[in-house]
Amino acid sequence: MRTPLPDYLAEVLDTCRDDESGTLADYIPELADADPSTLALTVCTIDGILYTVGDGDAEVTIQSISKPFAYALALADHGLDAVLEKVGVEPSGEAFNEISLESDTGRPLNPMINAGAITVHSLLDDERVRTGFAAFAGRALTVDERVMNSEIETADRNRAIAYMLRNHGIIDVDPPEAVAGYTRQCSYLVTVADLAAMVTTLANAGVQPHTGERVVPRWVARQALSVMTTCGMYDAAGDWFTTVGIPAKSGVSGGLVGAVPGKGGAAVLSPRLDAHGNSVRGIKVFERLSRDMGMHLLDSPPPARPLAHTTAMVDGDGDGNQDTAVFELQGAVDFPGVERLLRDLAEQPPSNSTLVLDLGHVSEVRDVGRRMLLEGVRRLSLDGHHIILIDPDDLLEGPEGPIEVGDGGDAEVVRAR
Repeated sequence: MRTPLPDYLAEVLDTCRDDESGTLADYIPELADADPSTLALTVCTIDGILYTVGDGDAEVTIQSISKPFAYALALADHGLDAVLEKVGVEPSGEAFNEISLESDTGRPLNPMINAGAITVHSLLDDERVRTGFAAFAGRALTVDERVMNSEIETADRNRAIAYMLRNHGIIDVDPPEAVAGYTRQCSYLVTVADLAAMVTTLANAGVQPHTGERVVPRWVARQALSVMTTCGMYDAAGDWFTTVGIPAKSGVSGGLVGAVPGKGGAAVLSPRLDAHGNSVRGIKVFERLSRDMGMHLLDSPPPARPLAHTTAMVDGDGDGNQDTAVFELQGAVDFPGVERLLRDLAEQPPSNSTLVLDLGHVSEVRDVGRRMLLEGVRRLSLDGHHIILIDPDDLLEGPEGPIEVGDGGDAEVVRAR
């Protein structure tokens, strides 16, 4: 059988193709020569499968879509507090090239506007950007020197922003040098598939879906996606989130990327822009995808289902007494699931001397669920029960290493069923 997904994506493009509204970014000479008919779409899954339709071979410069990835690299290198000293996270409500600085500190309001992006780039160097972007894309990227030089020649406004930043002590590098580096960052050539892979790396908690490389820590991916949600579409961020509802970033070459955390990402390429600098047809494509595929993060999901658990009584030592209770857990060990399990154990305290918690059919363990479950195990053991945790996939092992039940815990972990 041939999967129907490419046919569906092609049909989505066809429904948006006839919209010829918007204009090219003609204030940048090289971008003014772009083919306005270019239209491409890629959907990337968490496990790295790419579905591309339309003009998938077209290459454009990454432009402002570089901003969340440079921000992520700066966070990974310097930490959140150090970056927050230089650039905030509040939406500006203004165009991307406005001089949006805090009146008291001089910080740019967020890293998705030019002032913030120039500041972020000052925390990096060209080599870090080159290798970092290659890690996000899963392949080496090259700079379009013509576009870069074209933008530098017309970058007076960005240079003015950079001088303001240095005046406030936000950057300590030469302003024209800072703008040149930022412009180079924006001039890497990408395809729509590259963009989809890069944004899916953020959706995948910082792990590149093709290579399996951890590009940035999980917390960095979350921070970058958070700022994309509130600031990624500039002064149209509110309209975007109410209609599409996912973290996103646009660029003036016509690229538009969006991420659905834990599920995948998508990218559209179409050069005609609206008044906010966002791709007209790109927005239409994402509106359709969000509506058809249920991508909006605030779509009300079904009520949280408790962690499924079945109980069996077993004669553990062959003396004819059912002295062992086996709880087989299924689904996700998260807050609502473990809350229900612990509530059941509190309302109907088991009388068995041995309790077995079998995680062999558990699909996911959230940190809060893990901590709640281990505290429940500790309290059950203090009540006189011996606890056996069957954890064949080491799901309960946290970032700090092997699980710790806590003071007074009488529990053992079995790795094989």
